[in-house]
Amino acid sequence: MLSVRGLSAGYGGLMALRSLDLEVKAGEWLALLGPVGAGKSTLLGVLAGLVAARQGEVRLDGEDIRMLPPHLRLRRGIALVPEGRRLFSGMTVRENLMAGTHALSDPGMRRRNLDRVCELFPVLAERARQIAGTLSGGEQQMCAIGRALMASPRLLIIDEVTLGLAPLVVGPLFAALAELHRQGMTLLTVEQNVPLVLAHADRGCVLSGGAIVMGGPAGVLRDDPDLPRHFIG
Repeated sequence: MLSVRGLSAGYGGLMALRSLDLEVKAGEWLALLGPVGAGKSTLLGVLAGLVAARQGEVRLDGEDIRMLPPHLRLRRGIALVPEGRRLFSGMTVRENLMAGTHALSDPGMRRRNLDRVCELFPVLAERARQIAGTLSGGEQQMCAIGRALMASPRLLIIDEVTLGLAPLVVGPLFAALAELHRQGMTLLTVEQNVPLVLAHADRGCVLSGGAIVMGGPAGVLRDDPDLPRHFIG
């Protein structure tokens, strides 16, 4: 579904990604792991069109999308939930969700997507008129994921699913992602809780120093004795 070849990207004189290769298969859940500063968020930014690639290819269903702006990538099915959620904190939950539908022209699809999001996250239906900035951290993350789902994505990219969240809400969040995966959604998630995400994902890969240094089926990767070395040296 998504193929990255020889990708390099950075900021000014700093190279964050170096000749990186990556594939995401349709319908799979791929966990992107690695220490802080490894280039994970940069990679997600490149895929979403928010960070320019300096060289290499990014192909979606065989089409090179490297020159497409973010809104056209969204229309082709790539939706990003950014680190920190980045909701419109002064708007209501419903308004935040509906902001995710700007790429849709079918009102019926908007209603169906809203029903789907509220079924996945019932608390969002309960808090539809509440100002998003007053939600708990877990509820805000649900709202951010829901906003991305409103665009009818085929590939859902989430940067740091559980960052800053209480353990009590982590379980329901991952249960919701597991349900999306069961329904056929392709997922690419960055997550620091390695055991948790590898218990749910199909496959994992480890990014370090701007390159993929190891990867494989989630269960095999979880038990690999070399895995901790890439996080703690």
